[in-house]
Amino acid sequence: MLRVMARGWESKSIESQQDEAGRKTASGPDLTPEQRTNLQHKAGLQLALAETQAQMGAACRPAHREMLKLRLEAIHVQLKDL
Repeated sequence: MLRVMARGWESKSIESQQDEAGRKTASGPDLTPEQRTNLQHKAGLQLALAETQAQMGAACRPAHREMLKLRLEAIHVQLKDL
């Protein structure tokens, strides 16, 4: 029973966090389509960076680690260029 209640509280918390994030986005300054695209691209790169870093921590094979290292470098370059 406690687990069910805990899950209920967690989902309510997540829901309220999402609502708050939506309000913050809606109340922000008006962006041009180009600015909006750049922000979305940056957010995608940041997600790719986090995912690649997590994969790097779990990678065992040297070839896979090297590929991930190259991917990290490419993502950093793209972020720097924004």
